[in-house]
Amino acid sequence: MRIRSLGVIDDAVVELSPGFTAVTGETGAGKTMVVTSLGLLLGGRADPALVRIGSEKAVVEGRVTVPAGASAAVRAEEAGAELDDGALLISRTVSAEGRSRAHLGGRSVPVGLLADLADDLVAVHGQTDQQGLLKLSRQRQALDRYAGDGVVVPLAKYGEAYRRLRAVAVELEEIVTRARERAQEADMLRYGLDEIAAVEPRAGEDVELAEEAERLGHAEALSSAATAAHSALAGNPEDPEGIDAATLVAGAHRALEAVRSHDPALAVLADRIGEVGILLGDVAGELAGYADDLDADPLRLAAVEERRAALTALTRKYGQYGDGIDAVLAWAEQGAARLTELDGDDGRIDELTAERDALRTELGGLAQALTDARTEAAERFAAAVTAELGSLAMPHARVSFAIRQTEDPEGVEVGGRAVAYGPAGADEVELLLAPHPGAPPRPIAKGASGGELSRVMLAVEVVFAGTDPVPTYLFDEVDAGVGGKAAVEIGRRLAKLAKSAQVVVVTHLPQVAAFADRQLLVEKTNDGTVTRSGVKVLEGEERVRELSRMLAGQEDSETARAHAEELLATARADR
Repeated sequence: MRIRSLGVIDDAVVELSPGFTAVTGETGAGKTMVVTSLGLLLGGRADPALVRIGSEKAVVEGRVTVPAGASAAVRAEEAGAELDDGALLISRTVSAEGRSRAHLGGRSVPVGLLADLADDLVAVHGQTDQQGLLKLSRQRQALDRYAGDGVVVPLAKYGEAYRRLRAVAVELEEIVTRARERAQEADMLRYGLDEIAAVEPRAGEDVELAEEAERLGHAEALSSAATAAHSALAGNPEDPEGIDAATLVAGAHRALEAVRSHDPALAVLADRIGEVGILLGDVAGELAGYADDLDADPLRLAAVEERRAALTALTRKYGQYGDGIDAVLAWAEQGAARLTELDGDDGRIDELTAERDALRTELGGLAQALTDARTEAAERFAAAVTAELGSLAMPHARVSFAIRQTEDPEGVEVGGRAVAYGPAGADEVELLLAPHPGAPPRPIAKGASGGELSRVMLAVEVVFAGTDPVPTYLFDEVDAGVGGKAAVEIGRRLAKLAKSAQVVVVTHLPQVAAFADRQLLVEKTNDGTVTRSGVKVLEGEERVRELSRMLAGQEDSETARAHAEELLATARADR
């Protein structure tokens, strides 16, 4: 990793080798920034307070080797990232204003994608993770992770049934609690539908009636105009001397017909005049029919206005201004569908109640299957962790799990009892520790000291490494509160874990650092910063001096040097 302008680090490069790497340095030198940098590369929260004062941004760049075909590589390539000789190039930038950007394999990606890849790349553990292990939910998750498909498969089925039961319960409660409101809504719909049905409107009827009312209201003027137009076109029988258009056109047609044979152009005009005569006759006939059919009955006009008033009343109540009777008919259609739904509430309540009861029965069976799977896995998990504690200077400690349920009359039936249940089943899982013979098993939050809790955490991770391995493990001072022989055993166990994975440990214990394949020293310059040369690999005499400092606070103490050399010799002999 290359780290720039992050905390006390100005510009530094951290090379993490295969096997076991220990990161050491004085308090405040910036060891934790190594963990923070890796966290940023893996999608951790970007805190602008991490940006070095006076800098515009902090940048962390990393090169992570990914096995070909690994799920992390597949997901990265799906996101458009390119691998560089089997490695992913990851970059994270955090500005002083709080903006954060991420790049993966040369492609800008959401920070969330880095977090998705993290689980397949690195397992990070520190003091906060130990505190997390004290939570019952985390302990159950740890057991489920260890159990694998034995729990994953029934848990998936349980989760699906649980979500469906929640949805059914919510819908059922809504229908029951809103029964009065829904009944009032149904009554209003029935009233409206009955009122509309009594009027029996037709689509477009209001437009038709408006046109008819306009015609009836001006019937006399319309009749007079049609009669006058007819007389002008076809003549008036009461005025034989009058001249009409039809007579004039007919005369013109006869005049041209007499000479059409002498000139084809004139023949064409004669035909066109003939067509005009036919058209005049048709229009005159329609005018005569219109005048005869025109109804000037005032009773009909009154009936039309009364019908229009009824339709207008419906439009005001059930339509929208300007939409007319069609909006009323649309409301009626929707209202009828809604009324059918409301009237079916009783039947729906029966259906939902039956489905709820069936789902509760199904959940009870699945919860029992989860309990059985967890119980079986808990015995194996506890035995494996107990064996690991024997290698961590806790030979007499015993780890066990308490798996129990809480009775709840509103719960599901498991083992013949009604018990409380949740999205992960009905089990409360608690990790217990008996640190020595004769001591009763107690919750690790109460039964383990700080040093013991660190070792329990390490033992749990070592057990996980055999069932769900990741390429890299990072431990941030999980050896806090440990010393003496226990510290030596932790170093020895970490070295053993490093034979199958990359292990990085930020530590203040020389007993742990001595077992590392490589030791990195983080040190500040005189101005209080960590520069490129401030993270260096310790070899030979430099490593002895650093271990001496860690042992006695004095690099040149002969006693400390002898002890440091002895630690290194012991570690080399164990490899």
